[in-house]
Amino acid sequence: MAATNGLINGHVNGTNGTNGHSNGSAKRPIKIAGCSGGVYDRKRAIHDMAKNEDVDVITGDWMSEANMTLRGSDKRDKMSSGTLVGKAYEPYFLEELDPAIPWLAKRGVKIAVNAGASDVQGLAEAVKVLIKKHGVNLKVGYVDGDDVTDAVLDLYKKGEKFPSLPTGQAIQDWGFDPICAQCYLGGTGIAEVFAAGADIVVCGRVADASVTVGAAMWWHGWKRDTHVQELAGALMIGHIIECSTYATGGYYSGFKDLGVNDTDMGYPIAAVDHLGQAVITMEKGKHGLVTPATIASQLLYEIQGPLYFNSDVTASIEDIKLESVGENAVLVSGVKGLPAPTTTKVGITAKGGWQAEFHFFLTGLDIEEKAKMIERQTKAAMGEHLSKFSCLNFTVAGSVPEDPQSQDEATVDLRIFAQSRDPDVLSASSIVDSDRASFARYCIENLLQGYPGSTMAPDMRQAIGRPFFEYWVSLMPQSFVKETAHLPDGTVIEIPAPTLTRDYPPRYQPSYETSSPVDLSSFGPTTRAPLGYICMGRSGDKSSNANLGLFVRHDDEWDWLRTTLSTPTLRKLLGKDDAGRPIERSEMPNIRAVHFLLLDHLDRGFNATSGYDSLGKNLCEYIRSKYVEIPNKFLERGRV
Repeated sequence: MAATNGLINGHVNGTNGTNGHSNGSAKRPIKIAGCSGGVYDRKRAIHDMAKNEDVDVITGDWMSEANMTLRGSDKRDKMSSGTLVGKAYEPYFLEELDPAIPWLAKRGVKIAVNAGASDVQGLAEAVKVLIKKHGVNLKVGYVDGDDVTDAVLDLYKKGEKFPSLPTGQAIQDWGFDPICAQCYLGGTGIAEVFAAGADIVVCGRVADASVTVGAAMWWHGWKRDTHVQELAGALMIGHIIECSTYATGGYYSGFKDLGVNDTDMGYPIAAVDHLGQAVITMEKGKHGLVTPATIASQLLYEIQGPLYFNSDVTASIEDIKLESVGENAVLVSGVKGLPAPTTTKVGITAKGGWQAEFHFFLTGLDIEEKAKMIERQTKAAMGEHLSKFSCLNFTVAGSVPEDPQSQDEATVDLRIFAQSRDPDVLSASSIVDSDRASFARYCIENLLQGYPGSTMAPDMRQAIGRPFFEYWVSLMPQSFVKETAHLPDGTVIEIPAPTLTRDYPPRYQPSYETSSPVDLSSFGPTTRAPLGYICMGRSGDKSSNANLGLFVRHDDEWDWLRTTLSTPTLRKLLGKDDAGRPIERSEMPNIRAVHFLLLDHLDRGFNATSGYDSLGKNLCEYIRSKYVEIPNKFLERGRV
């Protein structure tokens, strides 16, 4: 326990990051805070962490598949029109950074973020303006090279297939024309910029965890070819803290444990030691929890299986361990390091067309028949124009209980979702202009010959078409990536591809059913109840893939869970949502978890999806609500 206590308390007095750094020798852990999990995380995070907490580096993740497509497309549009590329970064970062700058300077705290999107140089210059405004001396550098549009388009024209990671389909069968592409970078460039004296490092599409990896590489003097084990550990720590309060009680199956203390959750802090292990804690005096369960929940979020790939290293996480070492303190260990892949993930954007949606409210009896009537009437109104819609879905959300106790309880939402490459079909004028009929008009004109109680949503703005993007995820050799580190003094250095690598097959993840399943009758009498009464978990998306991790709280429940949750069982639990596509399964016994990867489960991913669960986040809660036979002795412990 002495070593663990050193991880928790080993930060030297003061917060000047240079105090503990010297020539790569073993030193105290670096304290890294995760202060943004997305574009619109809370504004206070960076300021409060810099002012009040004892940290060395503040990190944040501002990038997603949504703003990658938006910013990348905007950049290419401006370039093709001959206008200047401006502010294709995430400006919200500047709002968060501004009030923190005096404290960063006073306390020697550094920052690494990926808010640069498609204009990382522009963001670096904007940060310098803020620093000048505050009259402090902070040095800024940046990492570039994630925009691989030219390389991808050249390879595409030469016939490169860029197989889809979810489906294996060739990009030539996509049906859309690529306009821009961004690849995922590692942490090596960040480490180089820090080593050159930078206080703030801004990046484009470095992987979410790479900002943590880069900070730890700099602090401990790690190199890609000689510190594989350490880098793998730091990679998973970065994964845990990159979604900020997802690790401290946000989106947590056990949220009821928080009571009403859920309005100001603390941001996570990871003390990463020279071995790549870490103790994760959180801001003092804030709401939230850091327990093996909250950390396991975030660990299971948006992974693809037992292997976690990054441009710098590959982490094997089947044997990961989470140990409570104090109040709101969890030690993370057991990660195994493997060589980096020869490839990196690349996201390719195309303009998909326009989309809109229209909502009807259905109440009371005969919901299914009413929904079918709406679909018949709408399609009949479209007539020959029906073929102009590339996607047209009619979906009922909710159900009416027996003997409902209020009208709201007896009402469901029918959503008509439409996509088309023809902007006129989804134009705004058609709502009031019957001579130019299109989607909104086709829906609304049936109102007076509609189902009993026919009522539409009063806000028609969603019925007006808006552009959307299609997003294609594949792999490309790291040798095609031209990563550069821009140092504070203006020097630019190239970051070569790693030399210690391994060829992993595309979409490769170990997949298996459980070994030595147990006799379920040995657990005694059972009761049919929701899986989520005893099981926690998390789910998420990676393009059109959905991942699902489920775990139990007690050791004697593990054999039951791994035996019960087979792939065939998951397909039964999915019910009508099982499209028969591949599902990969693996286990993490030390955290009592079963993990599934549902390939191509989501309709084309967030940017273009026609489904409600656009980010795969509700998949877990759906499965937790499904009924299974649960041993009574487990239920007697109390439900999650």
